[in-house]
Amino acid sequence: MKFFIDTANLAQIKEANDLGILDGVTTNPSLMAKEGIKGEEAITNHYKTICEMVDGDISAEVLGTTFEGIIEEGKKLAAIHPNIIVKVPMIKEGVKAIKWFTDNGIKTNCTLIFSAGQAILAAKAGASYVSPFIGRIDDSGWDGVELIGQISRIYKLQGYKTEILAASIRTALHIVKCAEAGADVCTCPLEPILGLLKHPLTDIGLAKFLEDAKKM
Repeated sequence: MKFFIDTANLAQIKEANDLGILDGVTTNPSLMAKEGIKGEEAITNHYKTICEMVDGDISAEVLGTTFEGIIEEGKKLAAIHPNIIVKVPMIKEGVKAIKWFTDNGIKTNCTLIFSAGQAILAAKAGASYVSPFIGRIDDSGWDGVELIGQISRIYKLQGYKTEILAASIRTALHIVKCAEAGADVCTCPLEPILGLLKHPLTDIGLAKFLEDAKKM
């Protein structure tokens, strides 16, 4: 399973990348605004900087909701860097745009997936990734990880090549559960990734080793 970090914060991207396990980055307009990145030129330059930092797929989200608007914006984003993946919402016009991008050699990430049916449509249109939002599904009282498993089973049965990118991950446990369910990628903030490092028995064991080493 690949690890993406879901942020526009350059310091956090660097910290995750320095671990040696980072495969890519996902962003969205909210994350850009959180870092004070506003305006087309500033956003474009920020994407360029991220692409220079991380050798992997970088999802850049469109804001348009019409076919023509998504295509126009997606072409501009794809032109920023070869590693840019155009992030398209799961709407009717978005599915049409994903098919156009696929036919024209532009990779896409279909975002805001909340059902297996949506994931099937995105795969049929040729999306490179689908992003089920498991945390938000959990918030609605359903099981987000179960959706990952359902999509994984369907994709394997039908031979779809689209990768499952588990999004809206809140905890380190979410990451482990998504790996078990068959996710190809997980994307999350830095904190859940660092959370995978932690275990009280590791801390106890290390303290014991260091204590014993002083006796040598």
